[in-house]
Amino acid sequence: MSVDQDERTQGAFRTVADLDVEAFSALCEREVDVDALPTASEIVRKVPVYTAAALRAAAATDRRAIMAELNGCILDGPGALAVRGVLDPAVVDAASAAYRELIDEEAAAGRSAGDHFAAPGKNERLWNSFQKLAERAPSTFVAYFANPVLDLVCESWLGPGYRMTAQVNVVHPGGDAQRPHRDYHLGFLSDDEAARYPLPMHRASALLTLQGAVAHSDMAVESGPTRLLPFSQCYDLGYLAYRDPAFEDYFTEHFVQLPLQRGDLLVFNPALFHAAGDNRTADVVRTANLLQVSSAFGKPMETIDTTGIILRCFADLRALHGREGADDELEAALTMVADGYPFPGNLDSTPPTGGLAPPSQRDVLRQALDEGWSLEQLSSALATQQAARGA
Repeated sequence: MSVDQDERTQGAFRTVADLDVEAFSALCEREVDVDALPTASEIVRKVPVYTAAALRAAAATDRRAIMAELNGCILDGPGALAVRGVLDPAVVDAASAAYRELIDEEAAAGRSAGDHFAAPGKNERLWNSFQKLAERAPSTFVAYFANPVLDLVCESWLGPGYRMTAQVNVVHPGGDAQRPHRDYHLGFLSDDEAARYPLPMHRASALLTLQGAVAHSDMAVESGPTRLLPFSQCYDLGYLAYRDPAFEDYFTEHFVQLPLQRGDLLVFNPALFHAAGDNRTADVVRTANLLQVSSAFGKPMETIDTTGIILRCFADLRALHGREGADDELEAALTMVADGYPFPGNLDSTPPTGGLAPPSQRDVLRQALDEGWSLEQLSSALATQQAARGA
């Protein structure tokens, strides 16, 4: 049954009750169409591997053709690809030195950070390494990101006008593997929250970002490079599935890993099931600069001062909150007046706590209504949140 037929018969809204691990496994067990990837130098465990030199040469001859090849690989091919030698190791080392200084300074200031799927300790995280590198070492930043191959890969998936963000992840010997997951946007939501979005938005979520990593250390498989499940991005219900034990078990039995060298690039569809591996070495500190690249289209048409609207309407919202039988009207009003999405944010000052995302403006407004805050309390809380998010 095609996707469109399936939606007509079952509807666009699904829950975990609709999961089918056999359908998932059938997708993941497909073979790679090597004829669709003529520029790849090799296929390693279903993952195409390119060289930076080959991509530059192909782009010089026919940029649109090589972008189409990369796009197809990420969309409905294996969903991941590696590029050897994207960055000069000397540039990587210079960036690594700057990142190490920043991580140590933040640790000394009591700001040690983990990530969404691992806690501080064996795992270290430098949020917003993109901006912090530019501020600390601008010459290194320019040498790092003035990179035609990286630009080619990003534009192949997102088109022009994309925006780069990055976060350094350091995993010391003994660091445990992550659980398999999908990524931003819908990958950061709970099953119940994700189920509120129709299937077309599940597909759209994967089209809005590109995930990647630049290796800042040589990564043998024993050091835990990213575990990947080729073709898993093709399962429409994957944002509801990755926490399911049957899907986790399938991932554990079938994931693949590619050894990487310093300066190599790995990119993948954000809907691909993946997880950082466990560092089983005694002395290798695995370091990667994680890239999350966003489409230009993930923005509204107009700039709205939601804080001003909230404060202006707070008295009326309080009245609606206190009106019996007005729950539906209140929920609609909260959605209209407040920003219900917590990103983008400054994850140094608003780290995810108790979940994968910090509180949204809507969450703060709802708390104010439920707890009977004054207008002054709400105004102060919104200002504090806005400042913490760097808005």
